Amino acid sequence: MFDDFLARAAIAGIGLTLATGPLGAFVVWRRMAYFGDATAHAAILGVALSFAFGTSVYIGTLGVALAMALTVARLSGRGHAMDTMLGVLAHSALAFGLLAASLQSGLRVDLSAWLFGDILAVSKTDLAIVWGGAAVVLALLAWRWQGLLTSTINDELAMASGIDPKREQLVLTVALALTVAVSIKIVGALLIAALLIIPAASARQIARSPETMAIGATGVGVASVLLGLWASMQFDTPAGPSIVSAAAAIFVVSLALRRR
Repeated sequence: MFDDFLARAAIAGIGLTLATGPLGAFVVWRRMAYFGDATAHAAILGVALSFAFGTSVYIGTLGVALAMALTVARLSGRGHAMDTMLGVLAHSALAFGLLAASLQSGLRVDLSAWLFGDILAVSKTDLAIVWGGAAVVLALLAWRWQGLLTSTINDELAMASGIDPKREQLVLTVALALTVAVSIKIVGALLIAALLIIPAASARQIARSPETMAIGATGVGVASVLLGLWASMQFDTPAGPSIVSAAAAIFVVSLALRRR
């Protein structure tokens, strides 16, 4: 259990949950699950473009994820039917990404790692990127915490308090794109949204305030990472899906606790 690769995996997963915990709380409060899915699915297109142009996967993924998130946010402000639009954008981006990846023989072989993650293969450089990205996300959320909360409750209340709801939406958009970019190698494009939503949904069952929900979501995320890695080693299962499955199991337990 103390092998270097496993220690790096645990440290990377814990670093990621520092961002996904509080950010996931806002995703749940604002009902942005589809928003997160669309941004995460676009990450595969970013991976394919990064390989095609020989740039860093993290930079390519961040660029495409940010473009997708900004596009969705802009369309939402124009009154488009968001559930339909998000479905079109999410699946189109994923399809174009898979097509682009299929044209590159080297990427085609490793595509499952980008879809479902490969946390056991993270390097020290990956650790620095994950923790650095998580620190930036935490700093953004801490800086705009009250404004984000107020605009989440009611846009009119936010404007009456001198807060611009569009600016707060932009902060969340940037934070979400950055989180997707740094987590693509850990849990993969198809599981990122799950790691954002499930721990926050679990913490919501027992939290008494927004702050305790954000902290609780981080705690559930850490527990999910450690339990998922243990299950992966014990039962020889993929690490990314094991982590999300552990989070789902904790969510079921949280439902039972709420009923009491």
